[in-house]
Amino acid sequence: MTAPPPLLSGEAFKADPYPVYAYLREQAPVYCRASRDGAARMWFLTRYEDVSAALRDDIRFIKDVRATQTPAERAGARAAPPLYRLLTHHMLNADGATHGRLRALVNKAFSARQVEQLEPRLYTIAGDLLGRAMRHGALDYVHDFALPFSIAVIGELLGIPSRDHHRFRAWSHILVAPSADSDRNVRKTERLGQVMQDFAGYLAAVCAARRRMPQPDLISLLLAAEEAGDRLSEEELYSMVLLLTVVGHETSVFLLANQVLTLLAHPPLLHALRADRSLVVPAIEEFIRYDGPVERATMRFAAADIEWGEQVMRRGDAVSLVLASAHRDERAFDAPACYDLARIAPRHVGFGLGSHYCLGAPLARLEARVALNTFLDRLPHARLAVPRATLRWQTNPIVRGPRRLPLIWA
Repeated sequence: MTAPPPLLSGEAFKADPYPVYAYLREQAPVYCRASRDGAARMWFLTRYEDVSAALRDDIRFIKDVRATQTPAERAGARAAPPLYRLLTHHMLNADGATHGRLRALVNKAFSARQVEQLEPRLYTIAGDLLGRAMRHGALDYVHDFALPFSIAVIGELLGIPSRDHHRFRAWSHILVAPSADSDRNVRKTERLGQVMQDFAGYLAAVCAARRRMPQPDLISLLLAAEEAGDRLSEEELYSMVLLLTVVGHETSVFLLANQVLTLLAHPPLLHALRADRSLVVPAIEEFIRYDGPVERATMRFAAADIEWGEQVMRRGDAVSLVLASAHRDERAFDAPACYDLARIAPRHVGFGLGSHYCLGAPLARLEARVALNTFLDRLPHARLAVPRATLRWQTNPIVRGPRRLPLIWA
């Protein structure tokens, strides 16, 4: 490639990454970024066909980087900090039989029926939150609604009292941040360790209470989950709750924010949804394709040397599957840069594919539906309070969404 390497981070890129991804799809669909010494490499797959194929391929692309290492490499690796496994020992980072075992145990507790039972309560929460925020005549949809609503949903699911929701929100905010290099950012690493200790201590008390007196919540169901005599270990249980809290909460926030931002940019769509609520469900699927909350899938690693196209990924190389780019691929979608409520095309990959398909997809869709219907009921004449170009975007490489979304209305 003779052109300068594309910028894949920063405020300007996150405000509109799609031109960069279009360039990569055309010029370098299997693109490599290497560290200065060449020891660490990360590959970016940006075409729909490549991304969907890699999502389904859990033999060559795996989640546990340790499985790519030789015994000598594992022995020479830096020791993980205390409580690190609480942050990582869940099914999102597991492969093969380990992933299948964890998924089977959690599936029993995270059933569609469990999610459906939340719907009436979620409408009550959404209505109350939006009603309170609207009393001031203006609101920030991210901080006044999407954030507290998403954490309230997780709280309802887990059975966490509303008085403690702010603690989960603070923990999530810190834990979702990109990992820091402990040699360069000791203070941040120490803070992360303290948050993990606080989280573990809180959850230990909740689990002890649920063992004494089970409740109709997910923590009680996880404690009771059993498959062929198997149960979640304490470490696995804590890590699973952390996964649901952090991943479920943060991605839902930006799903809700992005769908409102897209709606306000397309007045005919707003009118159509107000007139016919049966369009809400397909509208949400197109929101996820058009400008979804997950920009890149969680990291995969090459299990062995892989020939992909004209490139060779080395064993242990990191592989980033760019969902946002796949959703704008002209080879898969007609006019992908346009929002089309009537679109008939390959399904989006916003919840992944294959064995790692998002377990929380039904809950995310329910949250999006409740939030969108409540917005249409309460704020049918809302508009952005600032020019769109002035919005600031999250810089985390995994998620996509505005930091704030100020609204006013007639």
